[in-house]
Amino acid sequence: MPISPTENYYPPPGFRFTVSVVGTGTALALATSLDASFKEISGIEAKFEVEDVVEGGENRYIHRLPKHGRYPNLVLKRGYVTSASFLAEWASLTVGSSLTVPILTQNLVVMLLDEDAIPLVAWCFNNAWPVGWTVSPLNSMENEILTETMEFTYAYVTRYPVGTVTAMAASVSALMG
Repeated sequence: MPISPTENYYPPPGFRFTVSVVGTGTALALATSLDASFKEISGIEAKFEVEDVVEGGENRYIHRLPKHGRYPNLVLKRGYVTSASFLAEWASLTVGSSLTVPILTQNLVVMLLDEDAIPLVAWCFNNAWPVGWTVSPLNSMENEILTETMEFTYAYVTRYPVGTVTAMAASVSALMG
C-alpha cells in the first residue's frame, strides 16, 4: 500500500517470511506446509561485476563498466524435517546424484509478510537448483534442535515490491501461474 507524505514509515521486521516452489514441483511442494517454514534465509543479494578501463590521457579517474550480475547462493535453514518434504527430496536427489539425468530447476519465491500474512515484498530466484544440503552435528552433550541447511544456486533474482496489496497479489499470482 502506498504511503502518504503525512504517514510515518517503519521498516518491517524480518522474522515473518515464507518460501514457495514454482515449477513442476509446485504440486508436490504444496502437499506439505513444512517446506514453507524456515528458521533463516540468507543470500538475498545481487551485484554487478565491474570492469575497470583505463583511458589513455585521462588520469583523474578510471572508467568502471558493468559486466554481469553476480548472485550468492540462497541458503535456507530450518529444523530437520522427518516427514515428506519436496525440498529435502529435491536437495538429496540432486546433490547425491551421479548426474546421469538432467538437474531439475525450479523457481523459488521468498516472501516477506506483514502481521496479517500479506506479502510486502517477494523475491523470485529463477531456475534454482540445490548445490548443498547439510545436517547440523548430532551431539549428545547439547540440548539443541537438529537443523538442516539447503543451499541453492540460481540464474538470477527478481524483486517484486509492494505497490498496493492488489498489485502485489497480481505480481505474486503471475509468479505462481
